[in-house]
Amino acid sequence: MERIMKPDRPVGIAGYGAYVPRYRIEDAEIRRMWYGGKGGVPIKEKAVPGLDEDTITIAIEAGRNALARAQVSPEDIRAVWVGSESHPYAVKPSSTVVAEALGISPLTLAGDWEFACKAGTEALQASLGLVGSGMGKYAMAVGADTAQGRPADPLEYTAAAGGAAFIVGAAEESAAVLEASVSYATDTPDFWRRPFEHYPSHGHRFTGEPAYFHHITSAATILMEELGRKPEDYRYAVFHQPNVKFPQRVGKILGFKPEQIETGLLSGSIGNTYSGASMVGLAAILDEAMPGDRILMVSFGSGAGSDAFSWVVTDRIEEIRDLAPLTMDYVRRRKLVDYATYARFRHKILR
Repeated sequence: MERIMKPDRPVGIAGYGAYVPRYRIEDAEIRRMWYGGKGGVPIKEKAVPGLDEDTITIAIEAGRNALARAQVSPEDIRAVWVGSESHPYAVKPSSTVVAEALGISPLTLAGDWEFACKAGTEALQASLGLVGSGMGKYAMAVGADTAQGRPADPLEYTAAAGGAAFIVGAAEESAAVLEASVSYATDTPDFWRRPFEHYPSHGHRFTGEPAYFHHITSAATILMEELGRKPEDYRYAVFHQPNVKFPQRVGKILGFKPEQIETGLLSGSIGNTYSGASMVGLAAILDEAMPGDRILMVSFGSGAGSDAFSWVVTDRIEEIRDLAPLTMDYVRRRKLVDYATYARFRHKILR
């Protein structure tokens, strides 16, 4: 049985871009609100969308940055796929709005993807397949979220906002070429939200093992085994970031050194951007990677599954990197808000 996936023709990332809202709430402020400031916090702070921001606006900003770097005509993009678990409409696609705003409509596939935190990489896998089969010249995959967290729930400390977009094209036009990918999925109900429920529920520690760690290590191990790669063959590795500790621990389990994952580790400063988490991390890595660097990227989505990708950076990265804002430009521009403002922005006060 073939365990890895490769497109019929070589493809890669022709353009990429990220976006993170400027507002932040410190975890210590959430702790102050609910627990009188007692106890520890999982991260420093998280990104909060403003009153006029949602998954669609985040996807559009990230998509504009990807288009600026790809330097391709929007009309040549034959698919716009937006992965999220916080689409602003229950019935009405986010993707059509994004495609229209970016000048890609009307001759394009448009669709919304859902698979918890790996909805974005599901869209990326499909984009690689579409372009790799020759059905389309380019495809755009977006992972974006304004993730929900019940007040006082552990999720509230990390559920954040942000996203990234990748334009897939032929290898000769790409800043990072795909070597191969693996998708690994099982029915592991560690996280869920029923219809009409405003906030998701989760299995607490069950979300770590057998969910997060099993799926990421399985996907990554299979991919490296099939490609004949070892952790030392990679300059960078980026894993899904529900908090700071999980990606560091899974990297250690797989044999990666801390310095290999530091660049893509953004959860401590912007929180868990859910569908965009590993994709924002990859964007941050591409912002500093050099030609010839190899990157391992592994997502995770509750429910549960992981997508693993092996990328090789090309000379084109140095031509396109500065054509759009860097990921850290968005991380560094920050404005702190208190819990009352955060609750207003996130519509946590229901009238």
